Amino acid sequence: MSGGAALPIGVIGVGSLGFHHARILRDMKGTEMVGVYDANPTRAAEVAAQLGVTAFASVEALLTVAEAAVVAVPTTVHERVALQAIERGVHLLIEKPLASTLEEADRILQAAGSQGLLIATGHVERYNSALRAAEQYLDRPLFIESHRLAPFGPRGTDVAVVLDLMIHDIDLVLSVAGREVLHVDAVGVPVLTPMVDIANARIRFEGGAAANITASRVSRERMRKIRFFQRSGYISLDFETGTGEYLRLRRGAKPLELGGPIASLEDIVERIELHGDGREPLRCELEAFVSAVRGEPALIVSGQDGRRALAVALDIVQRTENVADSHTA
Repeated sequence: MSGGAALPIGVIGVGSLGFHHARILRDMKGTEMVGVYDANPTRAAEVAAQLGVTAFASVEALLTVAEAAVVAVPTTVHERVALQAIERGVHLLIEKPLASTLEEADRILQAAGSQGLLIATGHVERYNSALRAAEQYLDRPLFIESHRLAPFGPRGTDVAVVLDLMIHDIDLVLSVAGREVLHVDAVGVPVLTPMVDIANARIRFEGGAAANITASRVSRERMRKIRFFQRSGYISLDFETGTGEYLRLRRGAKPLELGGPIASLEDIVERIELHGDGREPLRCELEAFVSAVRGEPALIVSGQDGRRALAVALDIVQRTENVADSHTA
């Protein structure tokens, strides 16, 4: 699609996240929010009434009037809904994870490719203002460490915490590292559900870089932090607040020598505060998707990016389940 006409777009699945997709799209310039669909007609009607949009009785009905759609249904039905939409010639933003299996992801991407349709994946943290503020300083980090902790809640407990929460940071790590994955180690523990509720993974990349990723949905506190260590310095970001800091050697300063005199940290290190622009990451993600559908330059998380994150996540899931099983045997 190109030109100045508004893009007809809808949302399939209006649970907690799908609602916010619909809320933003309703008011977004360059789009025509045609309506929503949800498998629960009562929920669809509630959202439609609250937002002043149309609730469709079926996916097929929505797809007859939409040229693009957000898929925010449970992961287990991503493939079925996506293939329906692709058959109708509809571009898609599919919430993370892209699919339940790599085979499902491949069928989605192959079908879309054969139709010349755009598939984006909803890894919204790529649009977090803290990360965008740090992008100019990121320089192929050699070590990355992330912590994503959340209090327990019913949403997302049908899958392991790796696919529910950790996959956000898997995508971030893969995109920033810019290297091929060589090896993955992981451990995970079921605590409150039959699935793994807390997990840690270590990813090693070509060239010696590594990432240590921790995710938990049984924490008393909420945390979304990531740190990058690189030759030029150290970057720490807080995705909850959209802020961070970059510490680097002051211009002209030399690294401390082993056994040499110790200067104060402030004498040799420059601290740069990082502040995001405060824009809602989900809005930035949707604007990028709409721009890409319209044929305009836009940085999106592609379907292939989503598949790559899914491949690593599924590898981690298998390893955590193997470790958990070995302790219960």
